[in-house]
Amino acid sequence: MAPRPYWKGYLKLSLVTCPVAMSPATSESEKVRFHTLNKATGNRVVSQYVDSVTRKAVKDDNEIKGYARGENDYVMLTEDELDAVALDTVKTIDIDKFVPRDSIEWIYLEKPHYLMPDDPVGHEAFAVIRDAMAADKVLGISRLVIGRRERAIVLEPRGEGIVVWTLRFGDEVRPEGAYFEDISAKSDPDLIPLVQSFIKQHTKNWSADMVSDPVQTALLDIIAEKKKAMKPARKGKKGAKDTSESNVIDIMEALRASLAASGKKKKAS
Repeated sequence: MAPRPYWKGYLKLSLVTCPVAMSPATSESEKVRFHTLNKATGNRVVSQYVDSVTRKAVKDDNEIKGYARGENDYVMLTEDELDAVALDTVKTIDIDKFVPRDSIEWIYLEKPHYLMPDDPVGHEAFAVIRDAMAADKVLGISRLVIGRRERAIVLEPRGEGIVVWTLRFGDEVRPEGAYFEDISAKSDPDLIPLVQSFIKQHTKNWSADMVSDPVQTALLDIIAEKKKAMKPARKGKKGAKDTSESNVIDIMEALRASLAASGKKKKAS
Protein backbone atom coordinates (compact mmCIF):
# COMPACT_ATOMS: atom_id res chain seq x y z
CA MET A 1 0.00 0.00 0.00
CA ALA A 2 1.33 3.43 -0.97
CA PRO A 3 1.92 5.89 1.90
CA ARG A 4 -0.49 8.75 2.44
CA PRO A 5 0.21 11.72 0.16
CA TYR A 6 1.62 14.79 1.87
CA TRP A 7 0.25 17.20 -0.77
CA LYS A 8 -3.04 17.37 -2.64
CA GLY A 9 -4.11 19.88 -5.26
CA TYR A 10 -4.72 20.22 -8.98
CA LEU A 11 -2.77 19.59 -12.16
CA LYS A 12 -3.62 22.13 -14.84
CA LEU A 13 -2.73 22.41 -18.52
CA SER A 14 -4.56 25.22 -20.29
CA LEU A 15 -8.26 24.39 -19.75
CA VAL A 16 -7.61 20.80 -18.65
CA THR A 17 -7.62 20.35 -14.86
CA CYS A 18 -7.67 17.30 -12.63
CA PRO A 19 -7.27 16.63 -8.87
CA VAL A 20 -3.91 15.04 -8.00
CA ALA A 21 -1.95 13.81 -4.99
CA MET A 22 1.82 13.83 -4.51
CA SER A 23 4.12 11.73 -2.33
CA PRO A 24 7.92 11.72 -1.93
CA ALA A 25 9.59 9.09 -4.13
CA THR A 26 12.33 8.50 -1.55
CA SER A 27 12.31 7.72 2.16
CA GLU A 28 14.78 7.64 5.03
CA SER A 29 12.37 6.19 7.59
CA GLU A 30 14.16 2.83 7.45
CA LYS A 31 17.44 4.35 8.60
CA VAL A 32 18.69 3.72 12.12
CA ARG A 33 17.91 6.76 14.24
CA PHE A 34 19.09 7.64 17.74
CA HIS A 35 17.67 9.64 20.63
CA THR A 36 19.91 11.82 22.78
CA LEU A 37 20.00 10.58 26.37
CA ASN A 38 21.35 11.72 29.71
CA LYS A 39 24.22 9.28 30.28
CA ALA A 40 23.90 9.59 34.05
CA THR A 41 20.19 8.69 34.22
CA GLY A 42 19.42 7.01 30.90
CA ASN A 43 16.52 9.42 30.38
CA ARG A 44 15.82 11.17 27.08
CA VAL A 45 17.02 14.75 26.70
CA VAL A 46 14.31 17.27 25.75
CA SER A 47 15.28 20.25 23.59
CA GLN A 48 13.61 23.65 23.94
CA TYR A 49 13.98 27.19 22.67
CA VAL A 50 15.81 29.52 25.08
CA ASP A 51 15.92 33.33 24.94
CA SER A 52 19.44 34.29 23.85
CA VAL A 53 19.56 37.19 26.35
CA THR A 54 17.51 36.18 29.36
CA ARG A 55 18.47 32.47 29.00
CA LYS A 56 14.89 31.57 30.00
CA ALA A 57 12.80 28.97 28.17
CA VAL A 58 10.38 30.40 25.61
CA LYS A 59 6.75 29.26 25.69
CA ASP A 60 5.24 27.93 22.45
CA ASP A 61 2.76 30.83 22.33
CA ASN A 62 5.62 33.34 22.34
CA GLU A 63 7.55 31.82 19.43
CA ILE A 64 7.39 33.91 16.25
CA LYS A 65 9.25 34.13 12.93
CA GLY A 66 11.66 37.01 12.44
CA TYR A 67 13.58 38.42 9.47
CA ALA A 68 16.94 40.01 10.34
CA ARG A 69 17.29 43.58 9.06
CA GLY A 70 20.34 44.35 11.17
CA GLU A 71 22.32 43.07 14.14
CA ASN A 72 19.83 42.01 16.84
CA ASP A 73 17.10 43.80 14.88
CA TYR A 74 14.26 41.76 13.39
CA VAL A 75 11.00 42.21 11.53
CA MET A 76 8.45 39.91 13.19
CA LEU A 77 5.87 37.99 11.15
CA THR A 78 2.90 36.13 12.62
CA GLU A 79 1.58 32.80 11.31
CA ASP A 80 -1.50 34.59 9.93
CA GLU A 81 0.70 37.05 8.01
CA LEU A 82 2.74 34.21 6.56
CA ASP A 83 -0.38 32.28 5.57
CA ALA A 84 -1.77 35.38 3.85
CA VAL A 85 1.15 35.32 1.41
CA ALA A 86 -0.16 32.05 -0.05
CA LEU A 87 0.25 31.91 -3.84
CA ASP A 88 -1.87 30.16 -6.44
CA THR A 89 0.90 27.57 -6.67
CA VAL A 90 0.07 26.37 -3.15
CA LYS A 91 -2.69 24.15 -4.56
CA THR A 92 -2.19 24.14 -8.34
CA ILE A 93 0.53 22.79 -10.62
CA ASP A 94 -0.04 24.88 -13.74
CA ILE A 95 2.16 23.68 -16.61
CA ASP A 96 2.99 26.75 -18.68
CA LYS A 97 6.00 25.61 -20.73
CA PHE A 98 7.78 22.49 -21.98
CA VAL A 99 11.39 21.50 -22.71
CA PRO A 100 12.94 18.55 -24.58
CA ARG A 101 13.19 15.48 -22.34
CA ASP A 102 17.01 15.34 -22.24
CA SER A 103 17.67 19.09 -22.01
CA ILE A 104 17.78 19.48 -18.19
CA GLU A 105 21.19 18.76 -16.70
CA TRP A 106 21.21 16.32 -13.79
CA ILE A 107 22.73 18.87 -11.42
CA TYR A 108 19.48 20.87 -11.43
CA LEU A 109 17.39 17.87 -10.30
CA GLU A 110 16.86 17.93 -6.54
CA LYS A 111 14.18 15.65 -5.05
CA PRO A 112 11.73 13.30 -6.81
CA HIS A 113 8.02 12.89 -6.01
CA TYR A 114 5.28 10.66 -7.39
CA LEU A 115 2.21 12.40 -8.80
CA MET A 116 -1.02 10.48 -9.33
CA PRO A 117 -4.71 11.28 -9.93
CA ASP A 118 -6.65 11.78 -6.70
CA ASP A 119 -10.18 11.22 -7.99
CA PRO A 120 -11.62 8.73 -10.53
CA VAL A 121 -13.22 11.65 -12.36
CA GLY A 122 -9.78 13.11 -13.12
CA HIS A 123 -8.12 9.95 -14.42
CA GLU A 124 -8.80 10.69 -18.08
CA ALA A 125 -7.51 14.27 -17.90
CA PHE A 126 -4.40 13.09 -16.05
CA ALA A 127 -3.77 10.38 -18.66
CA VAL A 128 -4.15 12.84 -21.55
CA ILE A 129 -1.56 15.23 -20.08
CA ARG A 130 0.82 12.35 -19.25
CA ASP A 131 0.56 10.61 -22.62
CA ALA A 132 0.83 13.82 -24.65
CA MET A 133 4.11 14.72 -22.93
CA ALA A 134 5.42 11.18 -23.42
CA ALA A 135 4.50 11.16 -27.12
CA ASP A 136 6.28 14.49 -27.74
CA LYS A 137 9.25 13.47 -25.54
CA VAL A 138 9.01 16.63 -23.45
CA LEU A 139 9.00 17.58 -19.78
CA GLY A 140 6.58 20.06 -18.25
CA ILE A 141 7.88 23.06 -16.30
CA SER A 142 5.86 24.62 -13.49
CA ARG A 143 6.04 25.95 -9.93
CA LEU A 144 4.72 24.68 -6.62
CA VAL A 145 4.82 25.98 -3.05
CA ILE A 146 6.49 23.41 -0.79
CA GLY A 147 7.11 24.37 2.83
CA ARG A 148 6.14 28.02 2.23
CA ARG A 149 8.74 28.31 -0.50
CA GLU A 150 7.82 28.40 -4.17
CA ARG A 151 9.90 25.84 -6.01
CA ALA A 152 10.50 25.35 -9.71
CA ILE A 153 9.48 21.82 -10.69
CA VAL A 154 9.69 19.58 -13.74
CA LEU A 155 7.08 16.93 -14.58
CA GLU A 156 8.28 13.72 -16.24
CA PRO A 157 5.79 11.11 -17.52
CA ARG A 158 6.78 7.73 -16.09
CA GLY A 159 4.72 4.60 -16.73
CA GLU A 160 1.17 5.15 -15.52
CA GLY A 161 2.09 8.19 -13.43
CA ILE A 162 4.19 11.34 -13.44
CA VAL A 163 7.42 12.01 -11.55
CA VAL A 164 7.75 15.54 -10.21
CA TRP A 165 11.30 16.76 -9.58
CA THR A 166 11.97 19.89 -7.58
CA LEU A 167 14.65 21.94 -9.33
CA ARG A 168 17.53 23.91 -7.94
CA PHE A 169 17.43 27.57 -8.92
CA GLY A 170 20.11 28.85 -11.26
CA ASP A 171 21.93 30.78 -8.53
CA GLU A 172 22.13 27.61 -6.42
CA VAL A 173 24.22 25.73 -9.00
CA ARG A 174 27.92 26.50 -9.09
CA PRO A 175 29.48 26.55 -12.60
CA GLU A 176 31.81 23.61 -13.15
CA GLY A 177 34.39 25.72 -14.99
CA ALA A 178 35.52 27.34 -11.74
CA TYR A 179 36.58 23.91 -10.47
CA PHE A 180 37.80 22.16 -13.63
CA GLU A 181 39.59 24.96 -15.51
CA ASP A 182 42.96 24.34 -13.79
CA ILE A 183 43.05 20.63 -14.62
CA SER A 184 45.79 20.29 -17.22
CA ALA A 185 46.57 16.56 -17.02
CA LYS A 186 46.35 14.65 -20.31
CA SER A 187 45.73 10.91 -20.50
CA ASP A 188 48.25 8.49 -22.02
CA PRO A 189 46.68 6.99 -25.18
CA ASP A 190 48.43 3.65 -24.51
CA LEU A 191 46.76 3.31 -21.11
CA ILE A 192 43.19 3.97 -22.24
CA PRO A 193 42.64 0.46 -23.79
CA LEU A 194 43.82 -1.13 -20.53
CA VAL A 195 41.36 0.90 -18.48
CA GLN A 196 38.60 0.17 -21.00
CA SER A 197 39.29 -3.55 -20.61
CA PHE A 198 38.99 -3.22 -16.84
CA ILE A 199 35.75 -1.27 -17.20
CA LYS A 200 34.30 -3.91 -19.52
CA GLN A 201 35.10 -6.72 -17.01
CA HIS A 202 33.40 -4.84 -14.18
CA THR A 203 30.34 -3.53 -16.01
CA LYS A 204 27.00 -4.94 -14.79
CA ASN A 205 23.36 -4.04 -15.08
CA TRP A 206 22.20 -1.53 -12.51
CA SER A 207 20.85 -2.91 -9.23
CA ALA A 208 19.69 -1.14 -6.06
CA ASP A 209 22.10 -3.42 -4.14
CA MET A 210 24.96 -1.39 -5.62
CA VAL A 211 24.05 1.46 -3.28
CA SER A 212 23.25 -0.50 -0.12
CA ASP A 213 24.48 1.07 3.12
CA PRO A 214 27.04 -1.07 5.01
CA VAL A 215 27.01 1.42 7.90
CA GLN A 216 23.35 0.58 8.59
CA THR A 217 24.19 -3.13 8.70
CA ALA A 218 27.07 -2.50 11.12
CA LEU A 219 24.88 -0.32 13.36
CA LEU A 220 22.15 -2.96 13.50
CA ASP A 221 24.77 -5.58 14.46
CA ILE A 222 26.06 -3.38 17.29
CA ILE A 223 22.52 -2.69 18.53
CA ALA A 224 21.66 -6.40 18.45
CA GLU A 225 24.75 -7.30 20.50
CA LYS A 226 23.99 -4.62 23.09
CA LYS A 227 20.38 -5.77 23.36
CA LYS A 228 21.55 -9.29 24.20
CA ALA A 229 23.63 -7.95 27.09
CA MET A 230 20.86 -5.73 28.49
CA LYS A 231 18.58 -6.71 31.34
CA PRO A 232 14.92 -7.20 30.43
CA ALA A 233 12.89 -4.00 30.70
CA ARG A 234 10.59 -3.65 33.68
CA LYS A 235 7.04 -4.74 33.04
CA GLY A 236 4.27 -2.19 33.46
CA LYS A 237 1.26 -2.52 35.72
CA LYS A 238 -1.08 -5.42 35.23
CA GLY A 239 -3.79 -4.66 32.74
CA ALA A 240 -1.67 -2.00 31.07
CA LYS A 241 0.27 -4.14 28.63
CA ASP A 242 2.85 -2.14 26.68
CA THR A 243 3.62 -3.62 23.27
CA SER A 244 5.95 -0.85 22.12
CA GLU A 245 9.12 -2.69 23.23
CA SER A 246 8.23 -5.91 21.40
CA ASN A 247 7.28 -3.96 18.30
CA VAL A 248 10.64 -2.17 18.25
CA ILE A 249 12.49 -5.46 18.61
CA ASP A 250 10.49 -7.09 15.84
CA ILE A 251 11.10 -4.20 13.46
CA MET A 252 14.80 -4.06 14.32
CA GLU A 253 15.24 -7.79 13.75
CA ALA A 254 13.31 -7.60 10.50
CA LEU A 255 15.53 -4.76 9.28
CA ARG A 256 18.65 -6.64 10.29
CA ALA A 257 17.49 -9.80 8.52
CA SER A 258 16.56 -7.81 5.43
CA LEU A 259 19.91 -6.07 5.26
CA ALA A 260 21.76 -9.35 5.88
CA ALA A 261 19.86 -11.06 3.07
CA SER A 262 20.67 -8.16 0.78
CA GLY A 263 24.35 -8.51 1.64
CA LYS A 264 24.34 -12.24 0.88
CA LYS A 265 22.75 -11.67 -2.52
CA LYS A 266 25.37 -9.08 -3.34
CA LYS A 267 28.23 -11.48 -2.42
CA ALA A 268 26.64 -14.27 -4.42
CA SER A 269 26.42 -12.05 -7.52
